[in-house]
Amino acid sequence: MALAIFDLDNTLIANDSDYLWGEFVCEQELVDVEAYRKGNAYFHQQYEQASLDIYEYLNFALEPLTHYSMEELKQYHELFMEQHIRPIMLEKARAMLQKHRDQGDHLMIITATNRFVVEPIADEFGVDTLLAIELEIKDNRYTGKVAGTLTFQDGKVTRLQEWLTENPEFSMEGSYFYSDSKNDLPLLQKVDFPFAVNPDPELERTARENDWPVLNLR
Repeated sequence: MALAIFDLDNTLIANDSDYLWGEFVCEQELVDVEAYRKGNAYFHQQYEQASLDIYEYLNFALEPLTHYSMEELKQYHELFMEQHIRPIMLEKARAMLQKHRDQGDHLMIITATNRFVVEPIADEFGVDTLLAIELEIKDNRYTGKVAGTLTFQDGKVTRLQEWLTENPEFSMEGSYFYSDSKNDLPLLQKVDFPFAVNPDPELERTARENDWPVLNLR
């Protein structure tokens, strides 16, 4: 059984779920709207430039979660899914997932977005495994802190290797990875079949140089 690994943002969906969650909490006035929207835009730009300080960003992005119960956050997330996520879940991406499902591959999403934001999205896509940034929980609330290795840049490779150690029935032999971002080059270079999906300019250049397939799922 081969691993078919997918990035989420701008790969299976036509935008960035982390950024959209930031916009959503502004729309719902769960934060200081002007300040938060400015910060959300700033960090999104840093990510696109591959210059993001992930810990600085997470301190910013996770703080609002600490003010609400799990039940409240679940209700907000259901509205978020309806308003922002389902409209951008790509049909060609669903078809790609189904192709790998039909081949008997193990479907995995590995994303630099936190589990709170992405788990319902991964569930809706029907993947087998989700590797995401894990959040610390105490007394049934998010603390604003993270747990474990962050699934960001080289951290995606580290977390995947940890998962493979825990699941020895799987290996990297015959593995696929689909991503849009130069931030994912460390993992793209580890799999047998890398695919650039609606890639940013640097990833597209690298893909062309290495004869990796370049896909348009939009």
